[in-house]
Amino acid sequence: MYKKLFMTAAVMAACIQTDAQTLATEFKGTSNNNPISPCVYCADPTALEYNGRLYVYGSNDHQQFIKNGKKGTNDYGDIKSIVVLSTDDMVNWTFHGTIDTKKVCTSWGSGYFRSWAPSVTWRHNETTGKDEFFLYFANWASNVGVLTAESPIGPWKSPLTGPIVSGNTPGVNPCNWCFDPGVVIDDNGTGWLTFGGGDPNAQGTDILPNNAGIVKLKPSMTAVDGKAVKLPAPYHFEASELNVINGKYVYTYCSNWANRSDADWNKYKQENGITISKPETCTMCYMVSDNPLDPNSWVYKGVYGPHPGSSPNNHSHLHKFNGKYYHIYHNGSLLEGMKSAKATTSDASTYRSICVDEITVDEATQTISKANLTSKGASGIRYLNPYLLQQAETMGNCGGVNYEDFTNIEKNTSVSTLGNDASRNMQVKMKAGSWINQKRADFGTNGAEKFTLRAKGTGTLEIRLGSKSLQSAAIINFSSTEMEEQTIEVDPTKFQGFKSIFFVVTAAENFYVDAWQFTEVGSTGIQPTFNVQRSTSNVQRSTSNVQPYDLSGRRVSDTQQHRGIIIKNGKKIWH
Repeated sequence: MYKKLFMTAAVMAACIQTDAQTLATEFKGTSNNNPISPCVYCADPTALEYNGRLYVYGSNDHQQFIKNGKKGTNDYGDIKSIVVLSTDDMVNWTFHGTIDTKKVCTSWGSGYFRSWAPSVTWRHNETTGKDEFFLYFANWASNVGVLTAESPIGPWKSPLTGPIVSGNTPGVNPCNWCFDPGVVIDDNGTGWLTFGGGDPNAQGTDILPNNAGIVKLKPSMTAVDGKAVKLPAPYHFEASELNVINGKYVYTYCSNWANRSDADWNKYKQENGITISKPETCTMCYMVSDNPLDPNSWVYKGVYGPHPGSSPNNHSHLHKFNGKYYHIYHNGSLLEGMKSAKATTSDASTYRSICVDEITVDEATQTISKANLTSKGASGIRYLNPYLLQQAETMGNCGGVNYEDFTNIEKNTSVSTLGNDASRNMQVKMKAGSWINQKRADFGTNGAEKFTLRAKGTGTLEIRLGSKSLQSAAIINFSSTEMEEQTIEVDPTKFQGFKSIFFVVTAAENFYVDAWQFTEVGSTGIQPTFNVQRSTSNVQRSTSNVQPYDLSGRRVSDTQQHRGIIIKNGKKIWH
């Protein structure tokens, strides 16, 4: 059983100036929401919505960054895992670790190479009563693999001993690169998978490279149903994704670098009855159909995603969440920030970061307006609830927190949440000068009277509000040889209304922070995990569903062997 210490002596007057403390540099900008991770390189995004959260998955560029000694050029050759992040407010993102596809796909033997450009979907299986998740990935440029799970964060497994789509799949060849899958389940429950890329094959041209394909999936979602057909996607190159909007199939892809002949384009427009301008190079384009397996049914509708500029390639996913559409894409903004701060070498290149901006979609006509790519990013859609248990790896920004410092409470554990050696609980190593920022917290009118930190090691953590450089509103001195909770009292008058929270570590020795939570004035215990609507304003605090969760926010079943604290129906259960 973990000890819980109530420490009033650790509360100190908020009179300490921060001049003597050198704070770690931020790489994304204080007011920016892009990129979504301030410290993790990831790219080729896809997404799904589940239980009120948006889960985003991407190629793990950071794996290559670490492999290269945090410098050099990203050639994608050592990317063998997939990053998982999630949010319910669009500004604070939880890092769930990585899916170790190399380990998950051990049954493939020498047939496994890499994992790029994932695409995900899920459904509820009425027969089994379970939710089913399907993740497709590019196994290098050779073929497409599929993983399955019963949770958006795993554990993942490979249901096959090889790819689901390859050159041996009927209708695929010729296809230069059988990769970059895009999956969707339509309104009838049928699964579809697009794929393909590269320069024109032997039967293709600059304008119609003949590498884009689509195949129907069997009800299992792990086998193809029939023959793949080619999609007449003009200037197609890579980055397939699929959506269903108002009953129509919407295929998105990245255009190539081929020469755009006016004569070729005018001929294409005439043959297809369209008046749209030809796409610029390396832009995100889209086509619409009501019959996916009929090549003649696909209508090219133009460009919606501009070239990201700071990235040499382009890949995006279109997703509707909480009533809004979002353009999820990658660029090189985090790399540029690290270069400016001299956190990597000036010649480092091609390490990409996932960004999100709102985009306008006319569902009636399946028309996507051209996206604006901004540093500000998406706006918050609700407020973070500080009275719910929050993970340290949930943040809007940070400094001095590195990817490799997201570690596990137990290494080499037999409990594998993501299909690797990660335990169910994650933690963040904090050094002197490092800090984490949670944006848009709503303390309400009553304010907070206590703060609880779950951590390990020795450290001094200051809570600063509004800016990481302001005076502290509360300080907790922490020391423990094991992961445990410590609680202090705080001044409610300082913790009222809407705040941006900064947890700043001013001293540390092997200090690992796992989770935190405030207690509201007048609270009788753990805050409920259902929606809380503030009467003083028309906004909603960010909350979780009434279901069991472990300390990393992962939903667990009553039959699972739990370790540590479980939050169930608003009550703590100790194991």
